[in-house]
Amino acid sequence: MTEIPHPSPPSGSWADPRAGRPPVHPSVSEAGRLLCAGTYLDAGYRERVIDELYVHEERLAAPAYGFDTTRVLAHALRARRMELTWAAGILAAWFVGTVITSGALTLLLAPFLLLSLARWLRARDLGLLRFLGVVVRVYAWWMIAVVVIALIGLGLALGGAFGDLVGVGALFLTDSLTGSSSSSSGPFGGPGGSSSGSGGLALWMVPLTFVGLVVLVALQRSQVARVITGELSRHRYADHAGDPAEATPGPRFERIRRRIRAEQHSPLVMYDVNDPLCGAGEPYYPWHLSVELRPREDLGPDRKPTPLTNTHLVERIVPLLQALRVPSPHGSPQAEAAVQDRLRELVIDECVFVPVDGLPHRDQAPLSPQFFAEQRAVAIEEGGERRRHFLRVRVGGWDEDLVVTVFVRVHTQGGMLMLEVAPHLLNPVHVLFYNADAEAHRYLNNNALGRAVWALVRTPASFGASVATLARGLAGWWRIVTGGHGGARPEGPRTSVRELAAQDNGSIFHLMDADRYLKTIQDRVVGGVTLALHEAGWHTEEFARRSAITIAGGGTYIHSVHDSAFSVGGSGAQNTMHGKSGTGGAGGNRGSEGRGR
Repeated sequence: MTEIPHPSPPSGSWADPRAGRPPVHPSVSEAGRLLCAGTYLDAGYRERVIDELYVHEERLAAPAYGFDTTRVLAHALRARRMELTWAAGILAAWFVGTVITSGALTLLLAPFLLLSLARWLRARDLGLLRFLGVVVRVYAWWMIAVVVIALIGLGLALGGAFGDLVGVGALFLTDSLTGSSSSSSGPFGGPGGSSSGSGGLALWMVPLTFVGLVVLVALQRSQVARVITGELSRHRYADHAGDPAEATPGPRFERIRRRIRAEQHSPLVMYDVNDPLCGAGEPYYPWHLSVELRPREDLGPDRKPTPLTNTHLVERIVPLLQALRVPSPHGSPQAEAAVQDRLRELVIDECVFVPVDGLPHRDQAPLSPQFFAEQRAVAIEEGGERRRHFLRVRVGGWDEDLVVTVFVRVHTQGGMLMLEVAPHLLNPVHVLFYNADAEAHRYLNNNALGRAVWALVRTPASFGASVATLARGLAGWWRIVTGGHGGARPEGPRTSVRELAAQDNGSIFHLMDADRYLKTIQDRVVGGVTLALHEAGWHTEEFARRSAITIAGGGTYIHSVHDSAFSVGGSGAQNTMHGKSGTGGAGGNRGSEGRGR
């Protein structure tokens, strides 16, 4: 099994205090474990993962910040195989039950399908559809009550318990539901639904068949709960080599896994021009600042300012960021080692973004360290549009469940210094995924009555859900066979499996931590640029003043500007933006509309 490279410390050894504490390996992070659990709980999320990574094999994988994309895909495929197996079993049980009940079980299909429709309507955002869902739900339960009374009455009548009166009433109810005439051949025996031993036995098999369906639904939930509490428990998930989801990979998965592992943590990012920073989360007040380079008056007549290069500016920023990893003095080495501040795991690296356009095949992506070094040497000084160099600073808070990434680009042009800062925020994973352990343990530790009631309530939706599951599986296979993705031109990532699973907002603790990380990192970036300006003999007052105002005020939020005028940069130029504004802030959720809820 190919190992995922661990973030390298600046000096080549974690013993260096500047290296801080090594972050958790992305293949065993808590965030990755919750994403894997989510593939068993959310069919919509699972299908988006499979479609992006497995069906569209021409698309490069988005950068994975603090998790392993291949493990999420492996569990998504395994969860779909499990669900397809259970769906086929449940539909087979419906077929067998229909045969042994002489068709009586089909009387429950219509109200059960209506209940599935009502559940779908109630999950919509439109108030009218939600109200319609309530109406459909009430009507479906009324139909179920009528069917149950009719079947009980008809069964007793065929058994001779209440005589002709009950038999006539039951047949009338049955005819009103099925639309058939009592003079025609009924589904339970002879002409006109006449009483017979076989007809009565068929009717009494209906509740037994329904109990069998309830048992299947309960067993399916038990298997999912055991996967979450067993194979995806914290201590077993840490054993990457023993993950059963990757034990027997097929040729297609093995090919895709090899590609993803080469792409997801590469410093050379091949992007889609419509979403270049896909994978980093939502933009969180990106800003830029431009100031004139003016010589200091206190240099003296014999000294002139030194020209600044982009490489020199980056070299002055990095040591200040590295210092954030070192705990403040606490009186003893033991006390310093006990400091749990997540800034000790700060990850600093350089990356180069290049468009995927023109790449002949995905396997030919130039991801070697030698090619990256060549691209980095050119991109850091050229200040181009399509190929861009960034200093990337990342903090994985809450065991990589809250990821703060700051992209920094600094260069000089035309006697001006230009600093671009693009903070991004990945909010914690969805509450459903976060509570997966608790819900699984609650179900497994519940008594028999509680588990039976849980399955009984969900059995009416089992037929519709099974049909939908098989339809999704067939549609996925059809897209693979007919889509031509294997030979298609390579594309950049369209979405990130981590972004799909992010909440709209975090808790107050999450937001406080994110704000602290972002402002601390940006302060150090500004401090490094200020230091470089001062050492080179340039004025720093204007840059320091304006950057402090920008950071304190949340920056110039580029994505929220719409039909308004704003001024950035040292020239005071007035710019007017017209167009569609972005979602904005930490509350955005990229791709959330496509997720199943």
